[in-house]
Amino acid sequence: MAHKIFVTGTGTDVGKTYVTGLIVKKLHEAGLNAGYFKAAVSGNDRDSSGNLIPGDAKFVKDISGISQPLETMCPYIYERAVSPHLASRIEGNPVRMDVVKARFSSVVDTYDYVTMEGSGGILCPISYDDEKIMLEDVIKELGLSTILIADAGLGTINSVVLTVEYMRNKKIPVKAIIFNNYIEGDVMQEDNLKMCEEMTGLKVIAKVKYGATDIDIDIDTLINLYE
Repeated sequence: MAHKIFVTGTGTDVGKTYVTGLIVKKLHEAGLNAGYFKAAVSGNDRDSSGNLIPGDAKFVKDISGISQPLETMCPYIYERAVSPHLASRIEGNPVRMDVVKARFSSVVDTYDYVTMEGSGGILCPISYDDEKIMLEDVIKELGLSTILIADAGLGTINSVVLTVEYMRNKKIPVKAIIFNNYIEGDVMQEDNLKMCEEMTGLKVIAKVKYGATDIDIDIDTLINLYE
């Protein structure tokens, strides 16, 4: 049976895809059969044939070195850089939970360690027309625990604590925090780390510096997060 984890963030552009890529790379370089999945991704470019390319999935594939076919990584791809619920309202092809479950199940059947990345922050609407789906609904439906990615800079105490409290209120397990864009020796960021740990009771298990090509975390610590 595959081991799985869900990666969410305190908001958009905190580095979820970047950190997820480093996580999958760590697993792959440890010789583990690692796969990736994302239900919906917005803000994508088209190739020379006019086909939309799932940019986040391609980034993870490229940085991690996994051989997983790109077309298995993300079932819903939108061009406009807006929430998936709005992108699908404009472009068509709204997210359906049964499709997400089936495609995720296929990845789980193929890979031993599956890292699923969310869209935006925890309150991101995935579909909000015929079928109302929030990101938290996807996590619960797939029975996943989570890792929270946060930018290490100013404002992160508020965003981390609010996100963790919301997720706990919604009965979504949060296992750990990872700081992105961390500056070693920066007094504010070091205090942010301390305060986030104290106020949430969670450990910051990795501090990713800007431009890092690897994630500084023990492989056993990492794989023990997967369920």
